[in-house]
Amino acid sequence: MRDRLVAIVERVTVRTRWVVLLTGVVCLPLVVALVALARTHWSPVLDLAMTELRVRDVGTWHTPLIGLPGRVGNFPDQGSHPGPLSFYLLAPTYRLFGSTAWSMELGTVIIHTAAVAAALSLAARRGGRRGCIAVAVLLSVIMRGYGGNVLTQPWNPYLPVIPWIVVLLAVWSVLEGDAAALVVFVAAGSLCAQTHLPYIGLVGGLGGLLVMWLVLRQRIGTPVSMPGLRRWSITAGVLGVLLWLPPVADQLRRTPGNLSMLSDYFRNPPEESIGFRHAARLLLEHLNVVRVASAAVQHSDYFKTVSFSPGGSLIPGVLVVLLWVASVVVAWRLGVRSLVHLHAVIGATLLLEWVAMARIFGKVWYYLTFWAWGVLMLMLFAICWSAAVAVRRWSPARSGGIQRIGAMSGVALLSASTLAFSWSALSLKPPENQLSRTLGAVVGPTANALAAGTGAADGKAGTYLITWTDVAFFGSQGYGLVSELERRGFTVGVANAWRVPVTQQRVLRAADSTAEVHLATGKFIDEWRAKPGVVEVAFVEPRNSEQLALYNTLRDSVISELRSLGLGDLVDEVDSNLFSVQLDPRVPPSLQARIDRMLLLGQPTAVFIAPAGTSES
Repeated sequence: MRDRLVAIVERVTVRTRWVVLLTGVVCLPLVVALVALARTHWSPVLDLAMTELRVRDVGTWHTPLIGLPGRVGNFPDQGSHPGPLSFYLLAPTYRLFGSTAWSMELGTVIIHTAAVAAALSLAARRGGRRGCIAVAVLLSVIMRGYGGNVLTQPWNPYLPVIPWIVVLLAVWSVLEGDAAALVVFVAAGSLCAQTHLPYIGLVGGLGGLLVMWLVLRQRIGTPVSMPGLRRWSITAGVLGVLLWLPPVADQLRRTPGNLSMLSDYFRNPPEESIGFRHAARLLLEHLNVVRVASAAVQHSDYFKTVSFSPGGSLIPGVLVVLLWVASVVVAWRLGVRSLVHLHAVIGATLLLEWVAMARIFGKVWYYLTFWAWGVLMLMLFAICWSAAVAVRRWSPARSGGIQRIGAMSGVALLSASTLAFSWSALSLKPPENQLSRTLGAVVGPTANALAAGTGAADGKAGTYLITWTDVAFFGSQGYGLVSELERRGFTVGVANAWRVPVTQQRVLRAADSTAEVHLATGKFIDEWRAKPGVVEVAFVEPRNSEQLALYNTLRDSVISELRSLGLGDLVDEVDSNLFSVQLDPRVPPSLQARIDRMLLLGQPTAVFIAPAGTSES
């Protein structure tokens, strides 16, 4: 008995060493990325500013109970993503490292590192050292594909991409008889489902199928040999209840609660979905390994690169599906149970993907299906595994050489992916850096002016209503200004219309404010300069003379083409709401590309301190 316990401890110790070692190797590029990001000051805007506000609220009387606002319902009463788990996970690092914007990026890296460690632990439990190394190769390819910008950014569509892989591996582990993986599934699945709405159907579907499989096997099939199934099932259930208490609490406290709004959204979508036919095409586009491979030669964030230019031939995707079906047949005929189970997980996930894609309505933003690239990589992993097993069974004489080639190829791929990712991470910049730089340039002078009592301001004793008029990015920097001034100790708030994105507790009536702080861009600057009692306290023009000339040239060409296309109704919006022009479905892709260049060049930005109620007058 003693010798058996010693052997188990030694086996676990060796397995843990491999997990720790490979986690360090796979996540090395993320460390490089953090160092690179620390060199550039970051002022989060839009969704990331909203994220920071909620992370800042964790542990206070205003601890968030739901996720970020989403495309659910109608403004200003839109619903949010299901839960706040990502905010809770980011909060400890945020507090420990000075509540800086960079500390959110550090927290994001820690979440992904924990996900990598969990995935490798599951792999080690399934296949020992070889399994751990194989999944490390898989993860290195996936992580390079997503890139440093995605994997360091605490944006809710990006945060779940690696935990999603853990969800898939956890389901596979449960099918293999590992009851402890139920807890991993609940933890990782809850993070995915709470953080970004598209994962609700994916995680919920897999969870439902998993429970159904367990029940059927226990009752009418061969009982599943799962040591500790009862204990781990109870643990997973309790954990799930605890993790979902905040959204339930919100549902009980508010009318309508967020869960009710989400239910209504799913039952009565605001517009017609893209349907199963379009979804099938979209799914095959996300299985186009040729486009991914060609992009991987040139870019480290090749999933994002391919996502930004959808389309292309469906033939590569069809061939991947056929090859995968063939590998399923091989695994079944050879009776490799673990491989059959992995293929079962992939098959179920593909069906759920198809359904999830069919439910998309409106513009098919790339981030709505960002999770699909990880599934493609897992498919290719399973295909390669099936091929290796087939060679070993059907040609034993060659199996030794094939195994050596496979091992060397895996190590080479792991090394190449890690080094290439690390190299690209050296030049990483913060998210929306062009907007962040401009916001950062006006925040300091604004804070100084408020502290000095400029105009209607009363220093930190005052209460300030933040407003904005933006010609380009629908107020993205306005949200950032709220967060940045709050970071500096000022009491700030927004009008009631922004109660969902900026949170209810930050709503401030003009009558209750000391002064108004207004951020204006483009043509709105001159309008605010003409208002009585207003003091301009900050101004920045992010474009140099060459960039300004380029902007004007692009503007003239965009206006000319809009008129030639019979879209004269959009001409005025070029100088007042440029982003909406780009989003208009009537605008052709070539024109959208020119507008995108205009957006990236930026806009002159100014901040004003005005008497309370100036915007309303």
